[in-house]
Amino acid sequence: MSVSVVGIAGSFSQPSRTRELVAQGTERAALLTNGTARVFDMIDFGPSLGAALRADELDANAAAILERILTADALVVGSPVYKGSYTGLFKHLFDLIPPEALKEKPILLTATGGGYRHALVIEHQLRPLFGFFEAATVPTGIYASGEDFPDGVNLSETLEARLTDGVAQLVARVPVQLTERPVPAFAD
Repeated sequence: MSVSVVGIAGSFSQPSRTRELVAQGTERAALLTNGTARVFDMIDFGPSLGAALRADELDANAAAILERILTADALVVGSPVYKGSYTGLFKHLFDLIPPEALKEKPILLTATGGGYRHALVIEHQLRPLFGFFEAATVPTGIYASGEDFPDGVNLSETLEARLTDGVAQLVARVPVQLTERPVPAFAD
């Protein structure tokens, strides 16, 4: 069974810096675990996400995405910062998830914003949200502003270093897939 790393970008813009940051984190974690990577934007859920009061009210497409999130071995989540917090539909998605569903799931937290005055959004907004779920968020949270994407896509050296640290911490928390690892031979 392959390790599954799922990214959730709380943005509606395409392309977006949030999607780029989440995608790079997700792909790097999958590469380091010989796993699979998949990234979803809020727009991928379609209109049923905003209309659903419970997860069982999601259409088939949105329900399938939610199932991939819940069954992933690790998550990379990120949101652009609006008015000092994550996006509303991003929060609504997690409102549909039962509290025990993310318990001990390794999660790398990311956020993007126009400047550094929102840099604490990870500590003041995202970490408490995932603390409620008792998720295993990694110590390094990654906030990026516009200047961290010098050409709009590529990451600055500083952002690269933070992402490398965060991904390493995430990968270290991914459960070992014993069925895929060779059993060492011991001498009698």
